[in-house]
Amino acid sequence: MIAATPADVLFARSQMATSLGFHIIFASVGIAMPLLMVLAEAIWLRTGDPGYRDLARRWAKGTAVFFAVGAVSGTVLSFELGLLFPEFMARAGAIIGMPFSLEGFAFFTEAIFLGICLYGWERVRPAAHLAASAMVALSGALSALFVTLANAWMNAPTGFRLDASGAMVDIDPLAAMASPFALHEVVHTLLAAYMATAFAVAAIHALGLLRDSASAFHRRALTLALALAIPAALAQPLVGHYAGQQIATLQPAKLAALEQLETTQAGAPLTLGPLSIPGGLSLLAFNDPDAVVTGLDAFAPEDRPPAIVRPAFLVMVGLGTLAALYALVTAALWWRRRALPLSRPWLLTTLALGPAGFLALEAGWVVTEVGRQPWTIYGILRTRDAVTAVAPLWIPFVTFTLVYIGLAIVVLAVLRRQVRAAALEEAPR
Repeated sequence: MIAATPADVLFARSQMATSLGFHIIFASVGIAMPLLMVLAEAIWLRTGDPGYRDLARRWAKGTAVFFAVGAVSGTVLSFELGLLFPEFMARAGAIIGMPFSLEGFAFFTEAIFLGICLYGWERVRPAAHLAASAMVALSGALSALFVTLANAWMNAPTGFRLDASGAMVDIDPLAAMASPFALHEVVHTLLAAYMATAFAVAAIHALGLLRDSASAFHRRALTLALALAIPAALAQPLVGHYAGQQIATLQPAKLAALEQLETTQAGAPLTLGPLSIPGGLSLLAFNDPDAVVTGLDAFAPEDRPPAIVRPAFLVMVGLGTLAALYALVTAALWWRRRALPLSRPWLLTTLALGPAGFLALEAGWVVTEVGRQPWTIYGILRTRDAVTAVAPLWIPFVTFTLVYIGLAIVVLAVLRRQVRAAALEEAPR
């Protein structure tokens, strides 16, 4: 087999990273926005307040834009996986075929019911329309679940046996979907999608309230967005802690790279900038301040993750911590006053935190994907051996990057037009 050059390996990885980094934004919105739609529509049916019906309809239009672009970018990703990493598909196709097939089923289900949501307001009964909206939310979550199961398997492969030649035999797809990484990756991914989207939506409507403090539309929208963002932000650090313990056990090289632990040692310290907490890392990783934590010195240089995982990890943890603190303070104020705090400083803080969720989301995927390197299938197939030998790969990398930039410009223009239209509709009220 002809091996790919180091440059082509880099371009193949960069193209997948660009595609995934672009797609994950639209996928996350496709997961979380339908849930917000369901909440708004359910409140309308319970209270009869037409403002919530209007809110659900407007959110549905925005969701459709993200769903359409997400469908395109997701399709591109599936082709890239086969074209850029053919050896991976040859080795793992029989295993990841099941979760990918189930994801396709969930995607088409979401598309069908999204059509009912968009065009069925005056054509189906309100209860049936709410059920269709709930199916969109459920299908979006299931789609994320099945894709994440495939990724979890890549990080902690199970459900097969290697024969003498290194081929995977005795394949059990169901056991593969129950990878040790499955639980925390699925929950962490869903919470990240809900948190990132809800904080972004909250920021948009906080800006609306800064411009028009009397707007009932923005007040309703901000309340619902934070009703989703707050529990997600508070739960995420707990799930992240559990994920870290799984990484410590199953991917010790990644943990060492994340914490920049150079030497294997008992009572490993937790380093936070200039601050070092003795035994802190051992305690977090193994619930024992004297536990031995494997350092980078236990791995050959070619088996260590790239250094970028450390700053990505710090960005993820730092922004996640800020979001959790904001959620905690906001929840306390909300509970004490029985209403959202709508002071100008609080609205400005909400606006400033708007991008934090998606930045943390992107950083988290750098931690997950780059932290697995140099492996495509952890401990079994190296990335350099999975990449196609067809060259040069810089051409598709540049081409698809330009396409994604163009799509991003189009999406921003469409959303800006929708927001302006909504503002004009709200103005006379």
